[in-house]
Amino acid sequence: MSDPAEVLDLARRVAASAADLVAANRFGVTVAATKSSPVDVVTEVDRASEALIRDLVLGARPDDGFLGEEDGGVAGISGVRWIVDPIDGTVNFLYGLPAYAVSIAAEVDGQVVAGVVRNVASGIEYHAALGQGAWRDDVRLRVRPAPELAQSLVLTGFNYAADVRRIQAAGLAELLPRVRDIRRFGSCALDLCTLAEGGADAYYEEGIATWDHAAGALIAREAGARTELTTGPAGREMLLAAPAEGFEAFREALVECRLIGGNGE
Repeated sequence: MSDPAEVLDLARRVAASAADLVAANRFGVTVAATKSSPVDVVTEVDRASEALIRDLVLGARPDDGFLGEEDGGVAGISGVRWIVDPIDGTVNFLYGLPAYAVSIAAEVDGQVVAGVVRNVASGIEYHAALGQGAWRDDVRLRVRPAPELAQSLVLTGFNYAADVRRIQAAGLAELLPRVRDIRRFGSCALDLCTLAEGGADAYYEEGIATWDHAAGALIAREAGARTELTTGPAGREMLLAAPAEGFEAFREALVECRLIGGNGE
């Protein structure tokens, strides 16, 4: 079974179960460990959510591969791989800010064909299957028509490494006077879904990982956005997304603000 709609159905059911687990443990959250830096945190709920997702997915499809943020990956033999962020927005979860999500994507032979992002705090679910559109619950999504750059509301995020943040801040200082405003909500997956539903005009972020954007980027593309993985000024992987007709103008602005490419100098 690798039909996008069928894979998506499993992803949605599993995401709902994981979101219930996260929601049931949202009070009294503490840091269990740190990862790339002292501010890059993981909780026991992250780990429990990923374990549940892995058990449910591989229980239903034991030949598939699996890549999770917390415990890494297992190889599969089916050509299908699941890409999971058990809580995207862990710092928001830690502080009780209502922007954290379970993100599950499925790729077939390296191409993402299904994705679900479930905002645990609100219960809203975003989902998409390749070629079948993007949805917020039962409402079809479409990006906003691309405005002029000066009228664009841009979403972004910051890496956990202090040296990368310094470089990001310098580029942001150049971009900010050129756009309507900047927003930073703390969840790559939800940022991409916000773009997909017309809640913003563009998104970029350096230092993201595959599990952060696999599901959300598919949802954005199925809603009419164009996405690109490139390299940011600090040399880390960077994702940008915008409505297809405004993508090149947005990309050029990022180049001019030294937010694409370079070596951090």
